[in-house]
Amino acid sequence: MMNESSTTPLRPESQPHPLPKIVGGFQTVLADPPWRFSNRTGKVAPEHRRLDRYSTMSLDAIKALPVSSVTARNAHLYLWVPNALLTDGLDVLHAWGFRYVSNIVWAKRRKDGGPDGRGVGFYFRNVTELLLFGVKGSMRTLAPGRSQVNMIETRKREHSRKPDEQYDLIQACSPGPYLEMFARYPRKGWTVWGDESPEETTPRGRVHKGYEGGALLPELIANSHIGEETAEAMADELSRRYFGGSSVRELAEETGYSIQRVRSLLKKADVPMRPRGRQRISA
Repeated sequence: MMNESSTTPLRPESQPHPLPKIVGGFQTVLADPPWRFSNRTGKVAPEHRRLDRYSTMSLDAIKALPVSSVTARNAHLYLWVPNALLTDGLDVLHAWGFRYVSNIVWAKRRKDGGPDGRGVGFYFRNVTELLLFGVKGSMRTLAPGRSQVNMIETRKREHSRKPDEQYDLIQACSPGPYLEMFARYPRKGWTVWGDESPEETTPRGRVHKGYEGGALLPELIANSHIGEETAEAMADELSRRYFGGSSVRELAEETGYSIQRVRSLLKKADVPMRPRGRQRISA
């Protein structure tokens, strides 16, 4: 008979906030779900009664998150999963609308470069963690990905925190817009969903301005890769706002894009430009 403590949450599981949406959908998602282990009272468990590192979610609750509805037709997923829960990770990847393609191994190192033997496990002492890579639709990695080895070698940090090196790797190999799920900190160029700041922690994250309303336009940063599908969706959204009466300058101020970028996207949507200085089209 299964022990009741292995199936009953240590605290009520709150309803997660809606996922943020962005024009054209996110093309790359990074997720580090709060996996629930069968033994949740042991010292290494996230829900250890005294340490209480963070709340967890059931496998069904993680699978039910509507990730497919906020991602582009062609998209990449990077999904962290503990070695013991590999099959659960594959289930989540498929439930979110992706197919498994490969993985990246995080090798945890000591200061001298050797394997960090402080890892835990019932059968072996784990010194690695897996970042599963899945694809939705059809989209190869960007050119740098073709020479990127599938390993990150860094020292461990605080409990469950993943290496910051992952962001440079992901941005070099996959196009934006980028969404990080279950994030703990804000990051420039990314839309984050989760506990965004240590000072304002809430069980399922602080409400992002995009959670409650319409889709956001992607943030554009230097050297960021925006896919053709996303660029077309951005152009369509800007043209809708332009025909609704907004000027090019107002669109630039509203989105943070340069005037040249706004004009380029409107041109992509074949929008006939209004003469400068003339009265705007009323909505």
